[in-house]
Amino acid sequence: MPEFVPLAERIVDALLESDPATASYAGDHRYDDRLPDHSPAAVSGRAAMLRDAADALSGVDPDGLDAEEQVDHAILSARVERELFELTDVREHEWNPLRHNPGPLLHGLIARPFAPLDERLTSLSGRLAAIPDTLATARAVLRDTPRIHTGTALVQFAGAARLIRDEVPALLEREPGMRAAAEPVAAAALAAFGEFEGWLRDRLDSGEPGRDPRLGRPLWEARLWHTLDTELSAGEVLSRARENVTRVGEELRAAAAELIGGPATDETVRRALGTLAEKHPDGSTIVALARSTMDEAIDFVRVNDVLSLVDDPCVIEEMPEFARGVAVAYCDPPGPLETADVPTFYCIAPAPADWSEARVASLYREYNDEMMRNLTVHEAMPGHFLQLAHARRFRSATRVRALGWSDPFVEGWAVYAEELMAGLGFGGLPVRLQQLKMQLRMSLNAIIDQLTHCEDLPEAEAMALMTGTGFQEEAEAAGKWRRALLTSTQLSTYFVGYSEVAGIAAARPFGATPKAWHDAMLAHGSPPPRHLRTLLGV
Repeated sequence: MPEFVPLAERIVDALLESDPATASYAGDHRYDDRLPDHSPAAVSGRAAMLRDAADALSGVDPDGLDAEEQVDHAILSARVERELFELTDVREHEWNPLRHNPGPLLHGLIARPFAPLDERLTSLSGRLAAIPDTLATARAVLRDTPRIHTGTALVQFAGAARLIRDEVPALLEREPGMRAAAEPVAAAALAAFGEFEGWLRDRLDSGEPGRDPRLGRPLWEARLWHTLDTELSAGEVLSRARENVTRVGEELRAAAAELIGGPATDETVRRALGTLAEKHPDGSTIVALARSTMDEAIDFVRVNDVLSLVDDPCVIEEMPEFARGVAVAYCDPPGPLETADVPTFYCIAPAPADWSEARVASLYREYNDEMMRNLTVHEAMPGHFLQLAHARRFRSATRVRALGWSDPFVEGWAVYAEELMAGLGFGGLPVRLQQLKMQLRMSLNAIIDQLTHCEDLPEAEAMALMTGTGFQEEAEAAGKWRRALLTSTQLSTYFVGYSEVAGIAAARPFGATPKAWHDAMLAHGSPPPRHLRTLLGV
């Protein structure tokens, strides 16, 4: 029987070497001069490596391992199996142009000063030099792309090209000795981007519908199983989400009546939310508002002993263009293997320039001042930023948990953090109303995710569900419909993850303070919730 720790380390190294994106996001900079290779030969080689890894891991007897190693064995086995499933069954690299966007990997080298500038520019030059071949491969392997993915890719790839055009010259001003190496490959990369954007536009202009972005039930359910890493079936997820919509709807109606008076009805909810929506940011003030709400949240966490704070830097800024078109906000942390003192980015996208005035107004009514407080709790404090900062401090005999995170745990913690903060009084009743509305949104996300991909849910019905039952503004609902088509199973992670994380939080042992228990929950990296239960003895 192979010894687990050295086997796991060899597999981790193989995973990092075979995918520069995995390495960069983990904070391993050995492959920073490369881009992922989606050519048929490379994909075939990666699949063979994953099969070998799965076979080797199946030869390990978990009963002979300690608790930490058992969890790492299960997580690594699931990771290998999921990547193999994605490569061989979903095959998204063959139909989703967003998978070929090098923007995030360029941005990581430009924005995070983890190494001296000349070293990062050397790696950046390597990635720029790889772009023509990378985009040529994309054109060769992409077939029948969905129109919504093609249109989103046009926006993101234009943003990636602008990153090169605007940021690289500024870096070379500071390091002129790198110009001879960087400027020619930057020019070639920009030319390749222009050619690829023309190719994408031709596909849109052809009028061909492209493939249906919906996965269909068999593939969606298989992907859900890999994504959630839980024993819950798709049917159970759907029924529980519907039950939660009913429960939270009742709480929201009661809270709205408490805020503005009147009966506990949907109409009272709409009046209460409408009143809160009148005070909102716009495109020029939303980032500054997020920064001020971060200060409020940090003070509240400290005063209320919610969990231990960290001194890691967090930069709140406008979302880069290469990342827009899927979500309104995101948290982009350094990888768990990162050794430099570099920031987390909490990014917010302004309304798209081509939106009508009415839709822009609708977006900022949705993300009003009170909702922004709740959003900052989710994305930053004590949500993603603080949780992932704790996770980076975890160390074990293997790097398995540094490879990535469980979406259900990470999203589940962030939604639990919203409920926790609102329950402790952060922002008072107005924030509690917004948090309950977000609870509805979370539950509807799971419902729409499944019905869209498995039952051909029409757009009109999805919009009615979100704007009616969910009380969402039209712009938010329209954006979520796009996201349901652009992604699959990710929208289910919020509800399932919240349910599991909240259950673990409620199992706090007698005598443990809430702060001590929250710290304990965040002390094991970002494992799937079922493994966290094992590690905590719940």
